[in-house]
Amino acid sequence: MDIEPTPIDGVWIITPEVFQDARGYFMETFQQERLAAAGIPCTFVQDNLSYSSRKTLRGLHFQNPHGQAKLVQAVQGEIFDVAVDIRTGSPTFGQWFGIRLSSTNHRQLFITAGFAHGFCVLSHEAHVAYKCSDYYAPNDEAGILWSDPDIKIDWPVNNPRLSEKDQAYPKLRDIPPQNLPGMA
Repeated sequence: MDIEPTPIDGVWIITPEVFQDARGYFMETFQQERLAAAGIPCTFVQDNLSYSSRKTLRGLHFQNPHGQAKLVQAVQGEIFDVAVDIRTGSPTFGQWFGIRLSSTNHRQLFITAGFAHGFCVLSHEAHVAYKCSDYYAPNDEAGILWSDPDIKIDWPVNNPRLSEKDQAYPKLRDIPPQNLPGMA
């Protein structure tokens, strides 16, 4: 398992070791001791699975105060996965990191609590599995407009398919600081 930091503190790329032969492949998708040894202490309490078709964009979502660290993986298809630092007081506040995750590159993205998260589907369809460090809390659910002009995410899709809720989220600058997570 290869674990590499990204330019934004709190986000890591994880590439599992894949053992492949004529039957298919096997890989270990999560190993808590290895993450902890790399400086990623996290206990997961919930697994989620999302199915989406091409050009679907989900996000940018976060929970506050019950923030969720996430370990995201495309188990079928390909997505462009994005993490936006929304931790007040962070030197990288408002910055984003994006990466292609697919069932062929087997990469995962670990995102610390305090980030907004979203992804868009690049393949015909995609199944995305992700582990969460806290339970879904509907009263804590929030989001940021996917096309926030201050964040300037370079999404690799035009005219994405969005939920009504995702279309209506505010820009980051319009969210009061007390409604955003702070640095842990």
